Amino acid sequence: MFTQESISEIAAVAAGIGIEPAALLAVAEVESGGKAFAVVDGRKEPLIRFEGHYFDRRLTPEKRSAARSQGLASPLAGAVANPRTQAARWKLLARAAAIDRKAAYESVSWGLGQVMGAHWAWLGYAGVEAMAAEARAGVAGQVRLMARYIDKAGLKPALAGRDWHGFARGYNGPDYRRHGYHAKIAAAYRRHAAVQAGKSADAPPLPAQPKAPIAARPAEAAGNKSALGRFLQRMRGWIAAAAR
Repeated sequence: MFTQESISEIAAVAAGIGIEPAALLAVAEVESGGKAFAVVDGRKEPLIRFEGHYFDRRLTPEKRSAARSQGLASPLAGAVANPRTQAARWKLLARAAAIDRKAAYESVSWGLGQVMGAHWAWLGYAGVEAMAAEARAGVAGQVRLMARYIDKAGLKPALAGRDWHGFARGYNGPDYRRHGYHAKIAAAYRRHAAVQAGKSADAPPLPAQPKAPIAARPAEAAGNKSALGRFLQRMRGWIAAAAR
C-alpha cells in the first residue's frame, strides 16, 4: 500500500482540484497496486508499462522492422510481454527509445494513473517528454497527470458521484466488467473513505452550540420549589377553615 507521505500528496492534489481524496486514492491504488514509484538504478521512477502494439504502429517501416526483430514491437496487443520488475521495464523502454524515443515514450503508460504517453497532445502537454517529466517529478506530478486525464475525459462527475460503473467504463474501457474494475474501485474507495473518516476524530471540536432554554437553572428551580411549598401550605389552611 501507499506510504503515508504518498497518501498525503494524493489527498492534497485531489482536494485542490475538487475531487474527494478517497476517490482519487482508490483509482491510484487500483491502477498502481498501491505503489507510487520504483527504485531504478538508485533513483525513484514512476511505474510504467510498455505496449508493444502502440510502438509498432508509431514507427516507420525501417524502424518497425528493427523493433520487431528485437522483440520490442508487434501488431498484436500483448505480444510483447512486460518484464515482472520495474527495473527491467525501464531497460525495455531504453531499448525501444534507442530506436525511436518519441514513439517509445508514447507507447508507455505512466505513473499512478497509468496514463498512456500517446495522449500527450490531447492532454495539452508540449510534447511526450513534458508529460513524462510530469510523471517523473514525484507523486504529486503523477497525480496531476492522472487528474488531468480524468478531467479531460469528462469522468470527474462520475468519480465525484461515486458512479463506479460509469467511471470504470470511461477509464478502463467497455470491457471493464470482465476484471471487476468497478468493484475494485468501489472496494478501495470504501476502505480509504473509512480511514479518512477515522482521521476526522483528530480534528478540532466544533464550536459549542447555543443551549435551548428547556430546563430552569438551579437557582430558578430552588425558587420555584419554595413558592410551591408556600402555596400548598395556604391551601391546607383554607381547607381546614372550611371544615370547621
